[in-house]
Amino acid sequence: MRSLIVFVLLAGSLTGCLMGPDYKRPDTPAGEVWRVAPATSESIANLPWWELLKDPALHQLIRTALLENLDLQIATANIEEFQAQLMIAKFDLIPSFSYTGSAFGFRNTNTSVLPAGGGAVPTTAGKNGTTLNYENVNVGLKWELDLWGRIRRSIEAARAQLLSKQENQRVVILSLVGNVAESYFDLRALDLQVEIAKRTLKAWDESVRISKLRYQQGDVPKLDLDRFMAERAGAAAQLADLERQVVQRENQISVLLGHRPSAVPRGRLLTEQPMPPQVPPGLPSELLQRRPDIMKAEQDLMAASANIGVAQAFRFPQLSLNGEIGGSSFTQDSFSTKPFAVFKGTASLTGPIFNASALGYQVKAAEAQGNQAIAQYQKTILQAFQEVEDALITVQKTGEQRAAQEQQVEALQSALRLADLRYQGGRASYLDVLTAQRALFDAELALARTRRNQLVSVVQLYKALGGGWTPETGAPPAKTSAKDAEGAARGVGP
Repeated sequence: MRSLIVFVLLAGSLTGCLMGPDYKRPDTPAGEVWRVAPATSESIANLPWWELLKDPALHQLIRTALLENLDLQIATANIEEFQAQLMIAKFDLIPSFSYTGSAFGFRNTNTSVLPAGGGAVPTTAGKNGTTLNYENVNVGLKWELDLWGRIRRSIEAARAQLLSKQENQRVVILSLVGNVAESYFDLRALDLQVEIAKRTLKAWDESVRISKLRYQQGDVPKLDLDRFMAERAGAAAQLADLERQVVQRENQISVLLGHRPSAVPRGRLLTEQPMPPQVPPGLPSELLQRRPDIMKAEQDLMAASANIGVAQAFRFPQLSLNGEIGGSSFTQDSFSTKPFAVFKGTASLTGPIFNASALGYQVKAAEAQGNQAIAQYQKTILQAFQEVEDALITVQKTGEQRAAQEQQVEALQSALRLADLRYQGGRASYLDVLTAQRALFDAELALARTRRNQLVSVVQLYKALGGGWTPETGAPPAKTSAKDAEGAARGVGP
Protein backbone atom coordinates (compact mmCIF):
# COMPACT_ATOMS: atom_id res chain seq x y z
CA MET A 1 0.00 0.00 0.00
CA ARG A 2 2.83 2.36 0.86
CA SER A 3 4.55 1.64 -2.44
CA LEU A 4 1.32 2.41 -4.30
CA ILE A 5 1.04 5.80 -2.56
CA VAL A 6 4.63 6.61 -3.40
CA PHE A 7 4.03 5.62 -7.01
CA VAL A 8 0.96 7.85 -7.24
CA LEU A 9 2.82 10.82 -5.78
CA LEU A 10 5.67 10.26 -8.22
CA ALA A 11 3.23 10.05 -11.11
CA GLY A 12 1.52 13.23 -9.96
CA SER A 13 4.84 15.05 -9.97
CA LEU A 14 5.28 14.10 -13.62
CA THR A 15 2.01 15.64 -14.75
CA GLY A 16 3.82 18.88 -15.49
CA CYS A 17 5.39 17.22 -18.53
CA LEU A 18 3.86 18.28 -21.86
CA MET A 19 4.71 16.60 -25.15
CA GLY A 20 4.86 18.52 -28.38
CA PRO A 21 5.85 22.12 -29.19
CA ASP A 22 4.52 25.12 -27.31
CA TYR A 23 2.75 27.52 -29.67
CA LYS A 24 4.79 30.37 -31.09
CA ARG A 25 3.39 32.79 -33.65
CA PRO A 26 5.25 32.36 -36.94
CA ASP A 27 6.91 35.23 -38.75
CA THR A 28 4.42 37.53 -40.45
CA PRO A 29 4.91 40.02 -43.29
CA ALA A 30 6.30 43.25 -41.88
CA GLY A 31 5.43 46.77 -42.95
CA GLU A 32 3.84 49.90 -41.53
CA VAL A 33 2.90 51.65 -44.78
CA TRP A 34 0.32 51.06 -47.47
CA ARG A 35 1.32 51.04 -51.10
CA VAL A 36 -1.23 53.55 -52.43
CA ALA A 37 -2.26 55.45 -49.30
CA PRO A 38 -0.60 56.81 -46.16
CA ALA A 39 -0.99 54.87 -42.94
CA THR A 40 -3.12 56.67 -40.38
CA SER A 41 -3.79 56.31 -36.68
CA GLU A 42 -7.52 56.43 -37.35
CA SER A 43 -9.31 53.78 -39.38
CA ILE A 44 -12.65 53.59 -41.10
CA ALA A 45 -12.94 50.12 -39.59
CA ASN A 46 -13.47 51.73 -36.17
CA LEU A 47 -16.93 52.84 -37.27
CA PRO A 48 -19.84 50.49 -36.63
CA TRP A 49 -21.67 49.68 -39.83
CA TRP A 50 -24.75 51.75 -38.97
CA GLU A 51 -22.57 54.88 -38.87
CA LEU A 52 -20.83 54.08 -42.14
CA LEU A 53 -24.00 53.17 -44.07
CA LYS A 54 -26.56 55.97 -43.87
CA ASP A 55 -29.56 54.48 -45.69
CA PRO A 56 -32.33 53.58 -43.15
CA ALA A 57 -33.78 50.94 -45.45
CA LEU A 58 -30.35 49.30 -45.65
CA HIS A 59 -30.12 49.43 -41.85
CA GLN A 60 -33.33 47.44 -41.56
CA LEU A 61 -32.18 44.87 -44.11
CA ILE A 62 -28.91 44.31 -42.24
CA ARG A 63 -30.67 43.98 -38.89
CA THR A 64 -33.00 41.38 -40.37
CA ALA A 65 -30.06 39.48 -41.86
CA LEU A 66 -28.21 39.45 -38.52
CA LEU A 67 -31.29 37.93 -36.88
CA GLU A 68 -32.44 35.47 -39.52
CA ASN A 69 -29.58 34.62 -41.88
CA LEU A 70 -29.10 30.85 -41.95
CA ASP A 71 -25.31 30.91 -42.38
CA LEU A 72 -25.07 32.93 -39.19
CA GLN A 73 -27.32 30.47 -37.39
CA ILE A 74 -25.04 27.63 -38.53
CA ALA A 75 -21.98 29.50 -37.24
CA THR A 76 -23.69 30.07 -33.88
CA ALA A 77 -24.60 26.39 -33.59
CA ASN A 78 -20.97 25.47 -34.36
CA ILE A 79 -19.87 27.57 -31.39
CA GLU A 80 -22.30 25.75 -29.11
CA GLU A 81 -21.00 22.41 -30.36
CA PHE A 82 -17.35 23.25 -29.64
CA GLN A 83 -18.21 24.71 -26.26
CA ALA A 84 -19.53 21.28 -25.37
CA GLN A 85 -16.44 19.62 -26.88
CA LEU A 86 -14.20 21.77 -24.68
CA MET A 87 -16.11 20.75 -21.56
CA ILE A 88 -15.83 17.09 -22.57
CA ALA A 89 -12.06 17.47 -22.96
CA LYS A 90 -11.76 19.11 -19.51
CA PHE A 91 -13.64 16.26 -17.84
CA ASP A 92 -10.87 13.87 -18.92
CA LEU A 93 -8.63 15.49 -16.30
CA ILE A 94 -10.77 14.43 -13.35
CA PRO A 95 -11.69 10.93 -12.18
CA SER A 96 -14.75 9.30 -13.70
CA PHE A 97 -17.23 7.48 -11.49
CA SER A 98 -19.55 4.61 -12.28
CA TYR A 99 -21.98 2.58 -10.23
CA THR A 100 -23.59 -0.83 -10.45
CA GLY A 101 -26.23 -2.55 -8.40
CA SER A 102 -27.69 -6.04 -8.42
CA ALA A 103 -30.19 -8.01 -6.42
CA PHE A 104 -31.05 -11.70 -6.47
CA GLY A 105 -34.05 -13.40 -4.93
CA PHE A 106 -34.96 -17.12 -4.92
CA ARG A 107 -37.80 -19.05 -3.30
CA ASN A 108 -38.38 -22.81 -3.58
CA THR A 109 -41.63 -24.32 -2.24
CA ASN A 110 -41.67 -27.62 -4.09
CA THR A 111 -38.40 -29.26 -3.25
CA SER A 112 -35.95 -29.63 -0.46
CA VAL A 113 -32.99 -28.90 -2.68
CA LEU A 114 -31.58 -25.69 -4.09
CA PRO A 115 -30.11 -25.75 -7.57
CA ALA A 116 -26.48 -24.81 -7.54
CA GLY A 117 -24.26 -24.96 -10.63
CA GLY A 118 -25.32 -27.99 -12.63
CA GLY A 119 -26.47 -30.21 -9.75
CA ALA A 120 -28.45 -30.15 -6.52
CA VAL A 121 -27.23 -29.30 -3.08
CA PRO A 122 -29.30 -30.89 -0.26
CA THR A 123 -30.60 -28.34 2.20
CA THR A 124 -32.99 -28.40 5.02
CA ALA A 125 -36.21 -26.77 3.87
CA GLY A 126 -38.79 -25.57 6.23
CA LYS A 127 -42.49 -25.88 5.97
CA ASN A 128 -42.65 -22.88 3.73
CA GLY A 129 -39.76 -23.84 1.48
CA THR A 130 -36.43 -22.09 1.01
CA THR A 131 -35.77 -18.35 0.54
CA LEU A 132 -32.52 -16.85 -0.72
CA ASN A 133 -31.80 -13.08 -1.15
CA TYR A 134 -28.59 -11.33 -2.23
CA GLU A 135 -27.99 -7.57 -2.70
CA ASN A 136 -24.87 -5.86 -4.03
CA VAL A 137 -23.98 -2.18 -4.74
CA ASN A 138 -20.63 -0.99 -6.16
CA VAL A 139 -19.16 2.43 -6.94
CA GLY A 140 -16.16 2.52 -9.27
CA LEU A 141 -13.54 5.17 -9.98
CA LYS A 142 -11.18 5.52 -12.93
CA TRP A 143 -8.54 8.21 -13.24
CA GLU A 144 -5.97 8.52 -15.98
CA LEU A 145 -2.90 10.41 -14.83
CA ASP A 146 -1.88 12.89 -17.50
CA LEU A 147 1.81 12.01 -17.38
CA TRP A 148 2.73 13.27 -20.83
CA GLY A 149 0.19 16.07 -21.21
CA ARG A 150 -2.05 14.32 -23.74
CA ILE A 151 -5.23 15.47 -22.02
CA ARG A 152 -3.96 19.00 -21.46
CA ARG A 153 -2.90 19.25 -25.10
CA SER A 154 -6.35 17.99 -26.08
CA ILE A 155 -7.87 20.76 -23.99
CA GLU A 156 -5.59 23.30 -25.71
CA ALA A 157 -6.72 22.03 -29.10
CA ALA A 158 -10.40 22.09 -28.10
CA ARG A 159 -10.09 25.63 -26.73
CA ALA A 160 -8.37 26.82 -29.92
CA GLN A 161 -11.05 25.17 -32.03
CA LEU A 162 -13.75 26.93 -30.01
CA LEU A 163 -12.03 30.30 -30.45
CA SER A 164 -11.69 29.52 -34.16
CA LYS A 165 -15.44 28.99 -34.39
CA GLN A 166 -16.06 32.25 -32.55
CA GLU A 167 -13.82 34.09 -35.01
CA ASN A 168 -15.61 32.31 -37.83
CA GLN A 169 -18.87 33.74 -36.52
CA ARG A 170 -17.31 37.22 -36.77
CA VAL A 171 -16.23 36.39 -40.31
CA VAL A 172 -19.81 35.48 -41.16
CA ILE A 173 -21.16 38.65 -39.55
CA LEU A 174 -18.68 40.88 -41.35
CA SER A 175 -19.28 39.13 -44.67
CA LEU A 176 -23.04 39.27 -44.15
CA VAL A 177 -23.09 43.01 -43.46
CA GLY A 178 -20.86 43.61 -46.49
CA ASN A 179 -22.79 41.30 -48.80
CA VAL A 180 -26.14 42.85 -47.90
CA ALA A 181 -24.74 46.36 -48.42
CA GLU A 182 -23.10 45.46 -51.75
CA SER A 183 -26.22 43.71 -53.02
CA TYR A 184 -28.35 46.66 -51.96
CA PHE A 185 -26.10 49.10 -53.84
CA ASP A 186 -26.21 46.75 -56.82
CA LEU A 187 -30.00 46.89 -56.65
CA ARG A 188 -30.10 50.68 -56.44
CA ALA A 189 -27.65 50.91 -59.35
CA LEU A 190 -29.89 48.64 -61.41
CA ASP A 191 -32.88 50.78 -60.43
CA LEU A 192 -31.04 53.82 -61.73
CA GLN A 193 -30.09 52.05 -64.96
CA VAL A 194 -33.71 50.98 -65.44
CA GLU A 195 -34.77 54.60 -65.02
CA ILE A 196 -32.16 55.71 -67.57
CA ALA A 197 -33.24 52.97 -69.99
CA LYS A 198 -36.91 53.95 -69.66
CA ARG A 199 -36.10 57.61 -70.22
CA THR A 200 -33.94 56.76 -73.22
CA LEU A 201 -36.61 54.44 -74.61
CA LYS A 202 -39.14 57.25 -74.31
CA ALA A 203 -36.76 59.53 -76.23
CA TRP A 204 -36.35 56.90 -78.95
CA ASP A 205 -40.14 56.55 -79.15
CA GLU A 206 -40.36 60.27 -79.81
CA SER A 207 -37.58 60.09 -82.39
CA VAL A 208 -39.33 57.20 -84.16
CA ARG A 209 -42.63 59.12 -84.15
CA ILE A 210 -41.05 62.20 -85.67
CA SER A 211 -39.13 60.12 -88.21
CA LYS A 212 -42.33 58.39 -89.32
CA LEU A 213 -44.01 61.75 -89.91
CA ARG A 214 -41.04 63.07 -91.83
CA TYR A 215 -40.79 59.85 -93.83
CA GLN A 216 -44.47 60.10 -94.77
CA GLN A 217 -43.83 63.68 -95.84
CA GLY A 218 -40.84 62.56 -97.88
CA ASP A 219 -38.31 64.55 -95.86
CA VAL A 220 -36.19 61.53 -94.80
CA PRO A 221 -35.47 58.20 -96.48
CA LYS A 222 -36.70 54.86 -95.17
CA LEU A 223 -33.14 54.09 -94.05
CA ASP A 224 -33.31 56.84 -91.39
CA LEU A 225 -36.59 55.50 -90.02
CA ASP A 226 -35.27 51.92 -89.90
CA ARG A 227 -32.20 52.94 -87.96
CA PHE A 228 -34.19 54.91 -85.40
CA MET A 229 -36.49 51.93 -84.95
CA ALA A 230 -33.49 49.62 -84.57
CA GLU A 231 -32.01 51.84 -81.85
CA ARG A 232 -35.37 51.96 -80.11
CA ALA A 233 -35.58 48.13 -80.17
CA GLY A 234 -32.05 47.85 -78.78
CA ALA A 235 -32.94 50.12 -75.86
CA ALA A 236 -36.08 48.05 -75.19
CA ALA A 237 -34.04 44.84 -75.14
CA GLN A 238 -31.54 46.37 -72.72
CA LEU A 239 -34.38 47.54 -70.48
CA ALA A 240 -35.79 44.01 -70.34
CA ASP A 241 -32.39 42.64 -69.35
CA LEU A 242 -31.99 45.24 -66.60
CA GLU A 243 -35.44 44.43 -65.21
CA ARG A 244 -34.46 40.76 -65.10
CA GLN A 245 -31.34 41.62 -63.10
CA VAL A 246 -33.42 43.69 -60.66
CA VAL A 247 -35.62 40.72 -59.77
CA GLN A 248 -32.64 38.39 -59.45
CA ARG A 249 -30.85 40.84 -57.15
CA GLU A 250 -33.97 41.11 -54.99
CA ASN A 251 -34.03 37.31 -54.77
CA GLN A 252 -30.39 37.28 -53.71
CA ILE A 253 -31.01 39.83 -50.95
CA SER A 254 -34.06 37.88 -49.75
CA VAL A 255 -31.98 34.73 -49.30
CA LEU A 256 -29.35 36.70 -47.38
CA LEU A 257 -32.16 37.78 -45.07
CA GLY A 258 -33.23 34.17 -44.59
CA HIS A 259 -36.51 34.76 -46.47
CA ARG A 260 -38.16 33.44 -49.57
CA PRO A 261 -37.54 35.52 -52.71
CA SER A 262 -39.67 38.66 -52.57
CA ALA A 263 -39.61 42.39 -53.28
CA VAL A 264 -37.05 44.41 -51.32
CA PRO A 265 -37.86 47.83 -49.78
CA ARG A 266 -35.83 50.74 -51.10
CA GLY A 267 -34.51 53.78 -49.30
CA ARG A 268 -32.31 56.48 -50.76
CA LEU A 269 -31.61 56.65 -54.47
CA LEU A 270 -28.15 55.70 -55.64
CA THR A 271 -27.39 59.36 -56.37
CA GLU A 272 -28.45 60.25 -52.80
CA GLN A 273 -26.18 57.77 -51.03
CA PRO A 274 -23.63 59.73 -48.99
CA MET A 275 -19.97 59.06 -49.47
CA PRO A 276 -17.65 59.36 -46.46
CA PRO A 277 -15.43 62.45 -46.90
CA GLN A 278 -12.38 60.41 -45.89
CA VAL A 279 -11.58 56.73 -45.72
CA PRO A 280 -8.54 56.42 -43.40
CA PRO A 281 -7.06 52.91 -43.66
CA GLY A 282 -5.35 52.76 -40.26
CA LEU A 283 -2.09 50.88 -39.71
CA PRO A 284 -1.13 47.64 -41.49
CA SER A 285 -0.21 46.00 -38.18
CA GLU A 286 -3.79 46.41 -36.96
CA LEU A 287 -4.96 43.78 -39.44
CA LEU A 288 -3.48 40.99 -37.32
CA GLN A 289 -5.69 41.94 -34.37
CA ARG A 290 -8.75 43.14 -36.29
CA ARG A 291 -9.36 40.76 -39.19
CA PRO A 292 -11.39 37.79 -37.88
CA ASP A 293 -10.22 35.49 -40.67
CA ILE A 294 -6.59 36.06 -39.63
CA MET A 295 -7.42 35.40 -35.99
CA LYS A 296 -9.36 32.28 -37.02
CA ALA A 297 -6.38 31.01 -39.02
CA GLU A 298 -4.13 31.56 -36.00
CA GLN A 299 -6.47 29.62 -33.72
CA ASP A 300 -6.51 26.78 -36.26
CA LEU A 301 -2.71 26.87 -36.15
CA MET A 302 -2.73 26.69 -32.34
CA ALA A 303 -5.07 23.69 -32.46
CA ALA A 304 -2.81 21.94 -34.99
CA SER A 305 0.24 22.63 -32.78
CA ALA A 306 -1.52 21.15 -29.73
CA ASN A 307 -2.55 18.07 -31.72
CA ILE A 308 1.13 17.33 -32.36
CA GLY A 309 1.57 16.96 -28.59
CA VAL A 310 -1.49 14.71 -28.42
CA ALA A 311 -0.06 12.44 -31.13
CA GLN A 312 3.34 12.28 -29.44
CA ALA A 313 1.83 11.49 -26.03
CA PHE A 314 0.01 8.47 -27.48
CA ARG A 315 3.43 6.86 -28.09
CA PHE A 316 4.12 6.69 -24.34
CA PRO A 317 2.54 4.51 -21.65
CA GLN A 318 -0.72 5.61 -20.06
CA LEU A 319 -1.18 5.20 -16.32
CA SER A 320 -4.66 4.72 -14.91
CA LEU A 321 -5.80 4.27 -11.33
CA ASN A 322 -8.91 2.20 -10.71
CA GLY A 323 -10.80 1.86 -7.47
CA GLU A 324 -14.01 0.20 -6.38
CA ILE A 325 -16.00 0.21 -3.19
CA GLY A 326 -19.10 -1.88 -2.68
CA GLY A 327 -21.50 -3.20 -0.15
CA SER A 328 -23.27 -6.60 -0.04
CA SER A 329 -25.68 -8.54 2.11
CA PHE A 330 -26.86 -12.15 2.04
CA THR A 331 -29.97 -13.80 3.50
CA GLN A 332 -31.07 -17.46 3.45
CA ASP A 333 -34.19 -18.39 5.42
CA SER A 334 -33.58 -17.36 8.99
CA PHE A 335 -29.84 -17.01 8.43
CA SER A 336 -28.48 -13.64 7.28
CA THR A 337 -25.14 -11.88 7.21
CA LYS A 338 -24.52 -8.35 8.25
CA PRO A 339 -23.85 -5.92 5.34
CA PHE A 340 -20.19 -6.01 4.50
CA ALA A 341 -18.02 -3.70 2.40
CA VAL A 342 -15.61 -4.59 -0.37
CA PHE A 343 -12.64 -2.38 -1.35
CA LYS A 344 -10.52 -2.86 -4.45
CA GLY A 345 -7.79 -0.74 -6.00
CA THR A 346 -5.60 -1.30 -9.07
CA ALA A 347 -3.14 0.63 -11.16
CA SER A 348 -2.74 -0.16 -14.86
CA LEU A 349 0.02 0.84 -17.23
CA THR A 350 -0.62 0.42 -20.96
CA GLY A 351 1.67 1.29 -23.79
CA PRO A 352 2.07 0.59 -27.51
CA ILE A 353 4.27 -2.21 -28.81
CA PHE A 354 3.25 -3.50 -32.22
CA ASN A 355 1.46 -0.29 -33.24
CA ALA A 356 4.35 2.00 -32.24
CA SER A 357 5.31 2.55 -35.88
CA ALA A 358 1.77 3.54 -36.81
CA LEU A 359 1.70 6.01 -33.92
CA GLY A 360 4.97 7.45 -35.20
CA TYR A 361 3.34 8.12 -38.55
CA GLN A 362 0.44 9.76 -36.75
CA VAL A 363 2.95 12.21 -35.27
CA LYS A 364 4.30 12.90 -38.75
CA ALA A 365 0.76 13.44 -40.03
CA ALA A 366 0.06 15.88 -37.19
CA GLU A 367 3.29 17.75 -37.93
CA ALA A 368 2.34 17.97 -41.60
CA GLN A 369 -1.05 19.37 -40.62
CA GLY A 370 0.77 21.92 -38.47
CA ASN A 371 2.89 22.98 -41.45
CA GLN A 372 -0.26 23.33 -43.52
CA ALA A 373 -1.78 25.54 -40.82
CA ILE A 374 1.34 27.75 -40.78
CA ALA A 375 1.17 28.20 -44.55
CA GLN A 376 -2.57 28.89 -44.39
CA TYR A 377 -2.05 31.51 -41.67
CA GLN A 378 0.62 33.29 -43.67
CA LYS A 379 -1.47 33.06 -46.84
CA THR A 380 -4.47 34.57 -45.05
CA ILE A 381 -2.34 37.54 -43.98
CA LEU A 382 -1.08 38.11 -47.52
CA GLN A 383 -4.61 37.91 -48.88
CA ALA A 384 -5.73 40.44 -46.29
CA PHE A 385 -3.05 42.91 -47.37
CA GLN A 386 -3.98 42.36 -51.01
CA GLU A 387 -7.66 43.00 -50.31
CA VAL A 388 -6.88 46.23 -48.47
CA GLU A 389 -4.55 47.49 -51.20
CA ASP A 390 -7.06 46.58 -53.92
CA ALA A 391 -9.85 48.36 -52.06
CA LEU A 392 -7.73 51.46 -51.43
CA ILE A 393 -6.82 51.89 -55.10
CA THR A 394 -10.44 51.21 -56.11
CA VAL A 395 -11.77 53.87 -53.74
CA GLN A 396 -9.24 56.37 -55.08
CA LYS A 397 -9.66 55.67 -58.78
CA THR A 398 -13.43 55.23 -58.85
CA GLY A 399 -13.73 58.71 -57.35
CA GLU A 400 -11.61 60.11 -60.17
CA GLN A 401 -13.50 58.04 -62.73
CA ARG A 402 -16.86 59.27 -61.44
CA ALA A 403 -15.82 62.92 -61.69
CA ALA A 404 -14.66 62.43 -65.29
CA GLN A 405 -17.81 60.56 -66.30
CA GLU A 406 -20.06 63.23 -64.78
CA GLN A 407 -18.34 65.79 -67.03
CA GLN A 408 -18.77 63.43 -69.99
CA VAL A 409 -22.50 63.05 -69.35
CA GLU A 410 -22.98 66.83 -69.10
CA ALA A 411 -21.18 67.33 -72.40
CA LEU A 412 -23.17 64.60 -74.15
CA GLN A 413 -26.47 65.98 -72.86
CA SER A 414 -25.60 69.33 -74.39
CA ALA A 415 -24.50 67.67 -77.65
CA LEU A 416 -27.76 65.72 -77.88
CA ARG A 417 -29.88 68.84 -77.41
CA LEU A 418 -27.99 70.64 -80.18
CA ALA A 419 -28.09 67.64 -82.52
CA ASP A 420 -31.83 67.19 -82.00
CA LEU A 421 -32.56 70.88 -82.69
CA ARG A 422 -30.42 70.79 -85.85
CA TYR A 423 -32.08 67.57 -87.03
CA GLN A 424 -35.61 68.89 -86.50
CA GLY A 425 -34.62 72.06 -88.36
CA GLY A 426 -33.26 70.02 -91.23
CA ARG A 427 -29.72 71.23 -90.72
CA ALA A 428 -28.25 67.89 -89.57
CA SER A 429 -28.59 64.24 -90.56
CA TYR A 430 -30.16 61.49 -88.50
CA LEU A 431 -26.64 60.19 -87.83
CA ASP A 432 -25.80 63.14 -85.55
CA VAL A 433 -28.85 62.55 -83.35
CA LEU A 434 -28.44 58.79 -83.34
CA THR A 435 -24.77 59.03 -82.38
CA ALA A 436 -25.39 61.58 -79.63
CA GLN A 437 -28.34 59.67 -78.15
CA ARG A 438 -26.47 56.36 -78.16
CA ALA A 439 -23.35 57.93 -76.61
CA LEU A 440 -25.40 59.61 -73.88
CA PHE A 441 -27.26 56.39 -73.08
CA ASP A 442 -24.02 54.43 -72.74
CA ALA A 443 -22.37 57.18 -70.70
CA GLU A 444 -25.28 57.43 -68.26
CA LEU A 445 -25.28 53.67 -67.73
CA ALA A 446 -21.51 53.72 -67.19
CA LEU A 447 -21.83 56.57 -64.68
CA ALA A 448 -24.46 54.59 -62.75
CA ARG A 449 -22.12 51.60 -62.61
CA THR A 450 -19.23 53.79 -61.44
CA ARG A 451 -21.34 55.31 -58.68
CA ARG A 452 -22.18 51.80 -57.58
CA ASN A 453 -18.52 50.76 -57.76
CA GLN A 454 -17.48 53.72 -55.63
CA LEU A 455 -19.98 52.88 -52.90
CA VAL A 456 -19.09 49.18 -53.02
CA SER A 457 -15.37 49.95 -52.88
CA VAL A 458 -15.87 51.72 -49.55
CA VAL A 459 -17.76 48.70 -48.23
CA GLN A 460 -15.03 46.39 -49.50
CA LEU A 461 -12.35 48.50 -47.81
CA TYR A 462 -14.39 48.38 -44.62
CA LYS A 463 -14.54 44.57 -44.84
CA ALA A 464 -10.86 44.26 -45.79
CA LEU A 465 -9.84 46.28 -42.73
CA GLY A 466 -11.91 44.04 -40.48
CA GLY A 467 -14.61 46.58 -39.67
CA GLY A 468 -18.08 45.64 -38.60
CA TRP A 469 -20.24 45.12 -35.60
CA THR A 470 -18.73 43.57 -32.50
CA PRO A 471 -20.15 43.38 -28.96
CA GLU A 472 -17.63 46.04 -27.87
CA THR A 473 -19.08 48.64 -30.26
CA GLY A 474 -22.56 48.41 -28.80
CA ALA A 475 -25.85 47.49 -30.41
CA PRO A 476 -27.20 49.16 -33.56
CA PRO A 477 -29.98 51.70 -33.14
CA ALA A 478 -33.32 49.94 -33.10
CA LYS A 479 -35.32 52.85 -34.50
CA THR A 480 -34.84 55.52 -37.12
CA SER A 481 -36.09 59.06 -37.22
CA ALA A 482 -39.39 59.98 -38.83
CA LYS A 483 -37.59 61.41 -41.83
CA ASP A 484 -35.53 58.25 -42.30
CA ALA A 485 -38.60 56.07 -41.84
CA GLU A 486 -40.36 58.06 -44.55
CA GLY A 487 -37.40 57.56 -46.85
CA ALA A 488 -37.26 53.84 -46.08
CA ALA A 489 -40.91 53.48 -47.02
CA ARG A 490 -40.45 54.73 -50.55
CA GLY A 491 -41.90 51.99 -52.68
CA VAL A 492 -40.57 48.52 -53.27
CA GLY A 493 -39.78 48.87 -56.90
CA PRO A 494 -37.66 51.08 -59.12
